[in-house]
Amino acid sequence: MGFEEGIGKERGGVGMGFQFLTRRKQVDSKRARADVGHQLAKALSVSQLVAIGVGTTIGAGVYVLVGTVAREHTGPALTISFLIAGIAAALSAFCYAELASRCPSAGSAYHYSYICVGEGVAWIIGWALILEYTIGGSAVARGISPNLALVFGGPESLPSYLQRIHIPGIDIIVDPCAAILVLFVTGLLCLGIKESTFIQAIITALNVCVLLFVIIAGGYIGFKTGWVGYTVSGGYFPYGINGVLAGSATVFFAYIGFDSVASTAEEVKNPQRDLPLGIATALSVCCLLYMAVSAVVVGLVPYFAMDPDTPISSAFTRNDVQWAVYLVTSGAILALCSALMGSLLPQPRILMAMARDGLLPSFFSDVNERTQVPVKSTILTGIFAASLAFFMDVSQLAGMVSVGTLLAFTIVAVSILILRYVPPREVPLPASLHESIESVSFRYSSNQRHDDGTSQAIPKESADSPLIVKEINKENLSETTRRQRAAWSIASVCVGVLILTTSASYSFLPSVLRYTTCSAGGLLLVVGLSVLSWIDQDDARHTFGHTGGFICPFVPFLPICCILVNAYLLVNLGAGTWFRVSLWLLLGVFVYLFYGRTHSSLTDVVYVPTAHVEEIYRTSESVA
Repeated sequence: MGFEEGIGKERGGVGMGFQFLTRRKQVDSKRARADVGHQLAKALSVSQLVAIGVGTTIGAGVYVLVGTVAREHTGPALTISFLIAGIAAALSAFCYAELASRCPSAGSAYHYSYICVGEGVAWIIGWALILEYTIGGSAVARGISPNLALVFGGPESLPSYLQRIHIPGIDIIVDPCAAILVLFVTGLLCLGIKESTFIQAIITALNVCVLLFVIIAGGYIGFKTGWVGYTVSGGYFPYGINGVLAGSATVFFAYIGFDSVASTAEEVKNPQRDLPLGIATALSVCCLLYMAVSAVVVGLVPYFAMDPDTPISSAFTRNDVQWAVYLVTSGAILALCSALMGSLLPQPRILMAMARDGLLPSFFSDVNERTQVPVKSTILTGIFAASLAFFMDVSQLAGMVSVGTLLAFTIVAVSILILRYVPPREVPLPASLHESIESVSFRYSSNQRHDDGTSQAIPKESADSPLIVKEINKENLSETTRRQRAAWSIASVCVGVLILTTSASYSFLPSVLRYTTCSAGGLLLVVGLSVLSWIDQDDARHTFGHTGGFICPFVPFLPICCILVNAYLLVNLGAGTWFRVSLWLLLGVFVYLFYGRTHSSLTDVVYVPTAHVEEIYRTSESVA
């Protein structure tokens, strides 16, 4: 063979037994997708992407979060906390926007990490996202029935077949209403991406109208009553700047959801233009709504007198606007329904992407010919989420949702650094192109002997991999050095962030040890950042993937800030959450080792230099 099979040379250095963890796939091209079978429908525009992003992001949390955070952390400065959290979320959004436009395929962060980092990390991210969307959808569904009961008059007002039932002996409260809602949404998603997105857009628009009512009507009441919430004795910052930052860390999770836009990348009409616009617009709309609602509510009621459970409803009640309670509660139900659709939408597409890559059975990759959606995956995930919502109160597992999201945000930022400084230089091609690869390999081998002006036997290494060797011979030594320095610098940043955030968060550590480790982590971070800022980025970044889309600004500063923020939030999620997530990830490791590793589509491929891919395909077509 003229090329190294299975693993390209630049993926070496991991140990012969674990090289499969670092094998990377190529960006899906039109040629690659033509071999997949039925395709997802290209039906989404910018407005539909915004509906998905806003609908998934703005859940019922905003109707509760403003009271809890204002009372415990920020006081009247809650608006500033939402702004800071929005800026932190925008760091991840910038990274998502570039990768989504360069690699517009189903799978979101799983797909990006498979291309830039490797199969092992991609599997962990995909497995964590499966957990995130399943538990997230079930938790949202469990929150709908009590709010629905309030609209009809109280906890016992729902029909008997929809009411929660406590099963004595095993201490389980089943929720038929939640399960039915999940199954109903699953049926909508099976109709087609255009139809389900249209329904979600209607629900999202109604929810936004409720929030606009809160802003306009609340603003009128505030001007009429003198904004009593801003005249408290503690001032605008009763808990200081530290309180505002703590509040930002809490409300950051209110912005989780825009990544669902990236999961629909393969179904977007013009992904290079529409995906970045959809992500940016959705995040901007959510940030403006959050800031406006919080500014109004904390102005109507002093922060220490706010109801932590129903802050918006109670604010209108205190100002003798009783009927607004029903409108606000209806808004919470609409927000939950939209968030439920947003939680169930991405998971079948992630399963489909993993199955296409051979890491899961092909059952999950089937796309219905008529509806052009992965119906089998959608039904299976819907049944599983409905079962969880029916039998289990998943509120205690809500932290596990954040782990999947923050891991995805972190690896997407790392992928941006890899794309810019050390993008893959080799592409995996199927073994079916054996003859074409050998033909091009022989041609370059002959050219090499001719250029050298000699006909003696070439070394064994050149005979084994003439194209790769020719690329290396042409390569400037300084470019190799630059890539090595960039790779070590990216590793230094990641290790430094992990040490810094861990030691800064674990207050129980002895002071000397804590300050020492913080200094060591900070030094690694600064050194890595300095080197990346000093050296040039790789020229191959201009042609990586699908060109012409959004380009993330302020690299390497912006991705590194994103890594730092998300790592800090991950470390502070709590030991209980990490223990439960670790059990799920351990199960995923066994699934990968016993199935995904051996069934991966990259187990029998040939890695060739990127510059020769098109020539190999042309040779293959001429031979055929």
